[in-house]
Amino acid sequence: MDILRQHEIAEAGHRILNPFTDDKLMLLGEVCRLGPGQRHLDLACGKGEMLSRWADVYGTVGEGVDISEVFLAAAHDRARELGVSDRVTFRHGDAAKDVPDDASYDVVSCIGATWIGGGLAGTVELLRPALRPGGLMLIGEPYWTATPPGGIPAEFAEFTSLLGTLDRLEAAGLSLVEMVLADHDSWDRYAAAQWWTVDEWLRAHPTGPDADTMRRYLEHSRRTHLEYRREFLGWGVFVCRTA
Repeated sequence: MDILRQHEIAEAGHRILNPFTDDKLMLLGEVCRLGPGQRHLDLACGKGEMLSRWADVYGTVGEGVDISEVFLAAAHDRARELGVSDRVTFRHGDAAKDVPDDASYDVVSCIGATWIGGGLAGTVELLRPALRPGGLMLIGEPYWTATPPGGIPAEFAEFTSLLGTLDRLEAAGLSLVEMVLADHDSWDRYAAAQWWTVDEWLRAHPTGPDADTMRRYLEHSRRTHLEYRREFLGWGVFVCRTA
C-alpha cells in the first residue's frame, strides 16, 4: 500500500488537505491582495479547495496539478458545486515535471508538498519559471517551534525553525512579504478528523488487504500528533516575492 493511497483514505472527508481552517485559507487570499482575472498555478493541488474558493470569492483563474485521480475527482466536483468550473482547471500529472515555464502566472504555489522538489529550495526552483515578474510565490511548510524533549524525530528532520525557514527562503532568492500560520486548533482539525475517517474506514473494511496498514497509520498519527506535532511543530504558508 503506497503513501498516496493512505492519504486518499485518511483525507477522504477533508476539503483542505493541510492544517488550515477555511478562515485561514481565506485570510491567506486576503493578504495576497487577490483580484479578478489573476492567474494562479498550484502544484500538488489536492482537492483544489484553494483554487476553487479563491476563484469564487476573489475572481481568480486557477490551474492545479496533482498525481491523485481521487483528489482531482473531488476537485472537479467542488468547482462545479461553487460554479467556477469555467475559471479553474485541473490536470492529472507529476507536479515536479508538469510546470509551465512561460512566466505568466500572478501567483504560484506549493502548499504542504515541498517534497515534490526534494525540499523547499528545489520546489522554489520548480515554481520560479512560471511566475511573472512581481508575482507572488506561496510555500506551505512545517517548522519547529521548539525541540521536543525526545529530540526531533527522523521523519521530520528536514524541517527547521521559523527563523531557519526565513533563512532558507532568502537563500533561495525570495523575499518574505506575508505569512499565515496554523495554530493548535487547525492542527487538531486536520489530524483528529483523519482519525475519525480512518476509524470509519476500518469498521467498513476490517479484514481488507489494507486494513493492517491503516491501523498502523492511525496509531502513528495519533501518537505523533499528541506527543510532539501539536506542541512543537508549526505549519504555515509563506508569501514571497523573488528578491
